[in-house]
Amino acid sequence: MKKSSCLPALLSVLAILPLFAHNADIEITGENRYKSLRLIPAIYNTAHSKLADLLIKDRNSENVPYFINSSLQETNTGRETYLLILIDSYTKDNSFYFDYKLASQRSGDTVATSMEFTTRNTDFAKSVDVSGSHDGINWDFVQSDTLYSVEGKSKLAINFNRPQKFTHYRLRLGNNLEQIFFQSANLVYSTERNEETWFIESLNPNFTVESKDKKTKIIIDGLRNLRLCDLVIETDSMFIRNVSAPGAGKKELYNLSVNDTVYNDTTLPLGRHISKDETYTVTIDDADDRPVNIKGITVRYYADDLIFEGAADETYTLEFGADNVKTAPVYDIGRYRNEILKGPVDRLSPGPIRYTEISEAIPESKINYNIIFNTVVIAVAFLLGLLIVLRLKK
Repeated sequence: MKKSSCLPALLSVLAILPLFAHNADIEITGENRYKSLRLIPAIYNTAHSKLADLLIKDRNSENVPYFINSSLQETNTGRETYLLILIDSYTKDNSFYFDYKLASQRSGDTVATSMEFTTRNTDFAKSVDVSGSHDGINWDFVQSDTLYSVEGKSKLAINFNRPQKFTHYRLRLGNNLEQIFFQSANLVYSTERNEETWFIESLNPNFTVESKDKKTKIIIDGLRNLRLCDLVIETDSMFIRNVSAPGAGKKELYNLSVNDTVYNDTTLPLGRHISKDETYTVTIDDADDRPVNIKGITVRYYADDLIFEGAADETYTLEFGADNVKTAPVYDIGRYRNEILKGPVDRLSPGPIRYTEISEAIPESKINYNIIFNTVVIAVAFLLGLLIVLRLKK
């Protein structure tokens, strides 16, 4: 049997295969250049678990570059200033010295990250050495730096290589031919803290309750591929029981009302667990008590935004679910995401999700003739064996 004689009919059937995809229109609002599309649970449930199959198309079915953003970065800065007073200035060994101390005594350590000066002098550049002391007698070298004011440009601050806790500071200049005098000197403590705020959304999913073998199972729909934050049980039952869920471990939850005081903790942390199944099950250990009356469930999850450049007069569509094995697209826009996120971005929501069937020809390079040939041989052998058995029975 030759492969060429068996394959033509089969290939003509396999030449076109149906692909099933979901899509949703994106309504453009706002006047900003960049748009942010917040993904909803229905998209996560059907899309690739790593969102690799998401595509944004324009009206010409061309791919629109985007990047995925899951949080906002914010930098908070703080600044405290402590006044220094000049206690001495003198010349020694051809060097000029300024000695300072804190203007007021403090109960704890005074931490400084820099030392700042003001002066009316101009057209100078001086190399300086900074030393510190706790008593004004014993001095420790801190670091060297340069102070200058030249042609309208100036540097009148010394940023310490590491925070300092001295109460006295000494400034040594190689010489002071320009007769530089500082009107004020201050210690400064600057802090910078980066904070990340995640996008957390909530939903009230459909669920069923099953009670059996001293356990209550809450079977929840619609959580597939969501990064789960936590789950809250809504109930009017009074209880204190162990509750567990996949990826979340076990926690004791309770809802008590004793002596007119309410004690309540019905929140189960889910630790960013991603459910791969169509349903997600939470189990309550009832022991010998009656099952808890579950009135409702609230689930919080971590959401993502698709950031892209959108024009007001353009039509866009989000497509997903057509290919669960493809790799995520990589666009240049992701390389300057930080600059984009510093500016204003319009928030968008997807329209109703549609389920469509798309027929696409299989590329010639993807046809594996060996697999097809072997499949045909096995099928023919099975049919021949079945015919032989039927004839033998007769």
